[in-house]
Amino acid sequence: MLLAAALAAPAAVACHPSADRAGRPPATDSAATAAPASVPTPPPIRHVFVIVLENEDYAATFGAGARVPYLAGTLVPSGALLRQYYATAHNSLPNYIAMISGIAPTRATQGDCPLFENFTLTGTAPDGQPVGRGCVYPAGVATLANQLAAKGLTWKAYMEDMGNDPTRESATCGHPRLGAVDVTEHATPRDQYAAKHDPFVYFHAIVDSASCAANVVPLARLEGDLASAASTPNFAFLSPNLCHDGHDERCASGERPGGMAAADRFLARVVPAITGAPAFKDGLLIVTFDEAGEDDASACCDEPPGPNTARPGISGPGGGRTGAVMLSPFIRAGTVSDVPYNHYALLRSIERIFGLPYLGYAGRPGLADFGADVYGAPAAAAPGPR
Repeated sequence: MLLAAALAAPAAVACHPSADRAGRPPATDSAATAAPASVPTPPPIRHVFVIVLENEDYAATFGAGARVPYLAGTLVPSGALLRQYYATAHNSLPNYIAMISGIAPTRATQGDCPLFENFTLTGTAPDGQPVGRGCVYPAGVATLANQLAAKGLTWKAYMEDMGNDPTRESATCGHPRLGAVDVTEHATPRDQYAAKHDPFVYFHAIVDSASCAANVVPLARLEGDLASAASTPNFAFLSPNLCHDGHDERCASGERPGGMAAADRFLARVVPAITGAPAFKDGLLIVTFDEAGEDDASACCDEPPGPNTARPGISGPGGGRTGAVMLSPFIRAGTVSDVPYNHYALLRSIERIFGLPYLGYAGRPGLADFGADVYGAPAAAAPGPR
């Protein structure tokens, strides 16, 4: 019952070559582009898990002397280390939004949207980029979640602490009231959920649908869903709370130490529950960070700035080098890749796995998706890291 224990615990580089009630996007989705036929078919992965941690650069988490024994000492040797993985923006929120929509930052999302306000759409730029101001995108802007639902595939977003304090947010599809100040910006001893780390609630195509309450749920529900492959969603997005994602060095709950030590403990409890689940026999787990430290605004992959901001990284073109680690029966232990990837490439790779068109900047020509540099092992019944 490892997961139950977890929930109970307080510079650019070149790149290598209106929703319906079910949460589906509109029939005409100009933001999507077809996947090129020349891309090799990925392995038969049917379950993808993404865990996003906070605000660390590659050297601090994967470099020599990194003080995260489980992440660097257990997970990296067990899977594939992506040494040239980059965030796409500063601060947190635009990175999360990029991962599920391919949308570049706005000035509001760069500031983590302290006012939870609607996005006022004034046009659409190339690559399906919405032009305008604000935070919560209109119903015509689709996400990975809408794409999956439209294809009859399942998804869930598991948010630690969401709903712990019902005066702040609901226990499902929890978000601030439209037009109100986001009171989840800072943790409380009772509730360390942050809406800015939950990209799904920034899209009317999700929050206006009945599927939001069913699919954007507290992390505590993950354990039951992992009990069988049939009950495990095809796509699962996990956001730890502000203590367990490494964001807060001093956890509001009083847990010590905070920071990356707390994040490493979280991974050590939750990852074995995922890799030991029936669904992981055809699964893929990606652990990465939303952004590097504020002093690193580098980018990769010819990342464009988007129509709403000149510099996605505020002081530079991107969100810095974070690195990522991937685990799967289709990945050989000890794999290392130096192919440049970023959050748009992550979205592209997941869309490729599920046979979906590319959204936003995930469809940029020349952007790589995970390929032979990552996948290199036949599916096996070998257990994941413990």
